[in-house]
Amino acid sequence: MHSVRMDSSDVRQITDSRVLAAMSHPLRRRLMDVFKVHGPSTVGLLAERTDQAPANVSHHLKVLAAADLVTEAPELARDRRERWWRLVTRGLRWSNADFDADPASRAVADAATSLNLDRHVALARAWHAADEAEQASWHDAAFSTDHWLRLTPEELAELSREMIGVLSRWANRDLPDDDAERRPVFVFVHGVPARP
Repeated sequence: MHSVRMDSSDVRQITDSRVLAAMSHPLRRRLMDVFKVHGPSTVGLLAERTDQAPANVSHHLKVLAAADLVTEAPELARDRRERWWRLVTRGLRWSNADFDADPASRAVADAATSLNLDRHVALARAWHAADEAEQASWHDAAFSTDHWLRLTPEELAELSREMIGVLSRWANRDLPDDDAERRPVFVFVHGVPARP
Protein backbone atom coordinates (compact mmCIF):
# COMPACT_ATOMS: atom_id res chain seq x y z
CA MET A 1 0.00 0.00 0.00
CA HIS A 2 1.20 3.51 -0.76
CA SER A 3 1.69 6.13 1.91
CA VAL A 4 -1.19 8.59 2.09
CA ARG A 5 -0.01 11.36 4.41
CA MET A 6 -1.45 14.85 4.42
CA ASP A 7 -0.38 18.17 5.85
CA SER A 8 -1.89 21.65 5.64
CA SER A 9 0.13 22.43 2.50
CA ASP A 10 -1.66 19.55 0.76
CA VAL A 11 -5.04 21.33 0.83
CA ARG A 12 -6.21 23.24 -2.24
CA GLN A 13 -8.47 26.27 -1.92
CA ILE A 14 -11.08 26.02 -4.69
CA THR A 15 -12.29 29.30 -6.18
CA ASP A 16 -13.30 28.05 -9.64
CA SER A 17 -16.87 26.76 -9.92
CA ARG A 18 -15.82 24.48 -12.79
CA VAL A 19 -13.60 22.55 -10.38
CA LEU A 20 -16.47 22.23 -7.90
CA ALA A 21 -18.75 21.06 -10.71
CA ALA A 22 -16.20 18.40 -11.70
CA MET A 23 -16.03 16.96 -8.18
CA SER A 24 -19.78 17.29 -7.57
CA HIS A 25 -20.75 13.88 -8.81
CA PRO A 26 -21.24 10.96 -6.40
CA LEU A 27 -18.84 8.60 -8.20
CA ARG A 28 -16.15 11.24 -8.70
CA ARG A 29 -16.45 12.18 -5.01
CA ARG A 30 -16.12 8.48 -4.13
CA LEU A 31 -13.11 8.02 -6.43
CA MET A 32 -11.36 10.87 -4.65
CA ASP A 33 -12.04 9.11 -1.33
CA VAL A 34 -10.59 5.85 -2.70
CA PHE A 35 -7.42 7.75 -3.63
CA LYS A 36 -7.26 9.25 -0.13
CA VAL A 37 -7.50 5.83 1.50
CA HIS A 38 -5.49 3.67 -0.92
CA GLY A 39 -3.19 6.17 -2.63
CA PRO A 40 -2.35 6.02 -6.35
CA SER A 41 -4.38 3.46 -8.29
CA THR A 42 -5.00 2.09 -11.74
CA VAL A 43 -8.38 2.24 -13.44
CA GLY A 44 -8.75 -1.48 -12.77
CA LEU A 45 -8.14 -1.06 -9.04
CA LEU A 46 -10.53 1.90 -8.87
CA ALA A 47 -13.21 -0.06 -10.74
CA GLU A 48 -12.80 -2.98 -8.35
CA ARG A 49 -12.95 -0.77 -5.25
CA THR A 50 -16.08 1.08 -6.44
CA ASP A 51 -17.90 -1.80 -8.19
CA GLN A 52 -17.94 0.20 -11.43
CA ALA A 53 -17.08 -0.66 -15.02
CA PRO A 54 -13.54 0.39 -15.98
CA ALA A 55 -14.90 2.49 -18.88
CA ASN A 56 -17.10 4.44 -16.44
CA VAL A 57 -14.17 5.00 -14.09
CA SER A 58 -11.99 6.16 -17.01
CA HIS A 59 -14.61 8.69 -18.07
CA HIS A 60 -14.85 10.16 -14.57
CA LEU A 61 -11.06 10.23 -14.17
CA LYS A 62 -10.85 12.33 -17.33
CA VAL A 63 -13.31 14.83 -15.85
CA LEU A 64 -11.31 14.98 -12.61
CA ALA A 65 -8.04 15.34 -14.56
CA ALA A 66 -9.46 18.21 -16.65
CA ALA A 67 -10.19 20.00 -13.35
CA ASP A 68 -6.64 19.28 -12.12
CA LEU A 69 -7.97 17.14 -9.26
CA VAL A 70 -6.17 13.95 -10.35
CA THR A 71 -3.16 13.36 -12.53
CA GLU A 72 -1.38 10.43 -14.08
CA ALA A 73 1.47 8.88 -12.11
CA PRO A 74 3.60 7.27 -14.86
CA GLU A 75 6.48 6.64 -12.44
CA LEU A 76 4.42 3.84 -10.87
CA ALA A 77 3.76 1.95 -14.09
CA ARG A 78 5.57 -1.35 -14.53
CA ASP A 79 5.12 -1.27 -18.31
CA ARG A 80 3.84 1.08 -21.04
CA ARG A 81 0.29 -0.30 -20.91
CA GLU A 82 -0.21 0.27 -17.19
CA ARG A 83 -1.62 3.69 -16.23
CA TRP A 84 -1.62 4.88 -12.63
CA TRP A 85 -3.49 7.90 -11.28
CA ARG A 86 -3.15 9.93 -8.09
CA LEU A 87 -4.69 12.96 -6.42
CA VAL A 88 -3.07 16.31 -7.15
CA THR A 89 -3.76 17.42 -3.56
CA ARG A 90 -5.32 15.29 -0.82
CA GLY A 91 -7.56 18.00 0.59
CA LEU A 92 -9.96 20.52 -0.88
CA ARG A 93 -11.68 23.45 0.73
CA TRP A 94 -13.94 26.17 -0.51
CA SER A 95 -16.09 28.94 0.85
CA ASN A 96 -19.52 29.39 -0.68
CA ALA A 97 -19.03 33.12 -0.14
CA ASP A 98 -16.28 33.09 -2.80
CA PHE A 99 -19.02 32.36 -5.37
CA ASP A 100 -21.58 34.98 -4.28
CA ALA A 101 -20.86 37.35 -7.21
CA ASP A 102 -22.33 34.94 -9.76
CA PRO A 103 -25.64 33.14 -9.09
CA ALA A 104 -24.71 30.19 -11.34
CA SER A 105 -21.37 29.74 -9.58
CA ARG A 106 -23.06 30.02 -6.19
CA ALA A 107 -25.53 27.29 -7.22
CA VAL A 108 -22.58 25.03 -8.10
CA ALA A 109 -20.92 25.76 -4.74
CA ASP A 110 -24.18 25.04 -2.90
CA ALA A 111 -24.55 21.76 -4.81
CA ALA A 112 -20.96 20.77 -3.97
CA THR A 113 -21.55 21.49 -0.29
CA SER A 114 -24.79 19.50 -0.35
CA LEU A 115 -23.16 16.53 -2.10
CA ASN A 116 -20.32 16.57 0.41
CA LEU A 117 -22.75 16.49 3.33
CA ASP A 118 -24.80 13.74 1.66
CA ARG A 119 -21.59 11.68 1.31
CA HIS A 120 -20.75 12.15 5.00
CA VAL A 121 -24.22 11.16 6.16
CA ALA A 122 -24.35 8.16 3.79
CA LEU A 123 -21.10 6.78 5.23
CA ALA A 124 -22.41 7.17 8.79
CA ARG A 125 -25.72 5.54 7.85
CA ALA A 126 -23.93 2.63 6.18
CA TRP A 127 -22.07 1.95 9.43
CA HIS A 128 -25.28 1.97 11.44
CA ALA A 129 -26.87 -0.41 8.92
CA ALA A 130 -23.95 -2.88 9.13
CA ASP A 131 -24.71 -6.24 10.67
CA GLU A 132 -24.27 -6.79 14.39
CA ALA A 133 -21.16 -8.94 13.97
CA GLU A 134 -19.40 -6.18 12.02
CA GLN A 135 -20.35 -3.58 14.61
CA ALA A 136 -19.37 -5.88 17.51
CA SER A 137 -15.92 -6.40 15.98
CA TRP A 138 -15.19 -2.74 16.70
CA HIS A 139 -16.06 -3.06 20.44
CA ASP A 140 -18.16 0.12 20.56
CA ALA A 141 -15.20 2.16 19.28
CA ALA A 142 -17.32 3.95 16.67
CA PHE A 143 -18.75 7.13 18.10
CA SER A 144 -20.82 10.17 17.47
CA THR A 145 -21.13 13.23 19.59
CA ASP A 146 -22.72 16.61 19.47
CA HIS A 147 -22.49 19.67 21.65
CA TRP A 148 -24.11 23.08 21.71
CA LEU A 149 -21.47 25.75 22.26
CA ARG A 150 -21.66 29.53 22.55
CA LEU A 151 -18.91 30.92 20.32
CA THR A 152 -17.84 33.97 18.38
CA PRO A 153 -16.80 33.49 14.73
CA GLU A 154 -13.18 33.75 15.86
CA GLU A 155 -13.66 31.09 18.53
CA LEU A 156 -15.32 28.76 16.02
CA ALA A 157 -12.34 29.26 13.68
CA GLU A 158 -9.98 28.41 16.56
CA LEU A 159 -11.99 25.27 17.37
CA SER A 160 -11.84 24.31 13.69
CA ARG A 161 -8.04 24.62 13.63
CA GLU A 162 -7.74 22.52 16.81
CA MET A 163 -10.04 19.77 15.49
CA ILE A 164 -8.25 19.66 12.13
CA GLY A 165 -4.93 19.51 14.00
CA VAL A 166 -6.05 16.48 16.03
CA LEU A 167 -7.27 14.66 12.92
CA SER A 168 -4.10 15.55 11.00
CA ARG A 169 -1.92 14.13 13.80
CA TRP A 170 -3.80 10.83 13.60
CA ALA A 171 -3.78 10.80 9.79
CA ASN A 172 -0.05 11.54 9.54
CA ARG A 173 1.27 9.39 12.38
CA ASP A 174 3.74 6.60 11.71
CA LEU A 175 1.86 3.32 11.91
CA PRO A 176 3.25 0.90 14.48
CA ASP A 177 4.77 -2.31 13.19
CA ASP A 178 2.53 -4.50 15.34
CA ASP A 179 0.68 -6.63 12.75
CA ALA A 180 -2.65 -5.16 13.90
CA GLU A 181 -5.25 -4.82 11.15
CA ARG A 182 -6.00 -1.15 10.51
CA ARG A 183 -9.08 -0.52 8.39
CA PRO A 184 -10.15 2.80 6.90
CA VAL A 185 -12.19 4.79 9.42
CA PHE A 186 -14.19 7.81 8.29
CA VAL A 187 -14.33 10.72 10.73
CA PHE A 188 -16.26 13.89 10.08
CA VAL A 189 -16.95 16.90 12.25
CA HIS A 190 -19.19 19.82 11.46
CA GLY A 191 -19.25 23.03 13.43
CA VAL A 192 -21.92 25.38 12.14
CA PRO A 193 -24.02 28.15 13.66
CA ALA A 194 -27.54 26.80 14.13
CA ARG A 195 -30.76 27.17 16.05
CA PRO A 196 -31.78 24.38 18.43
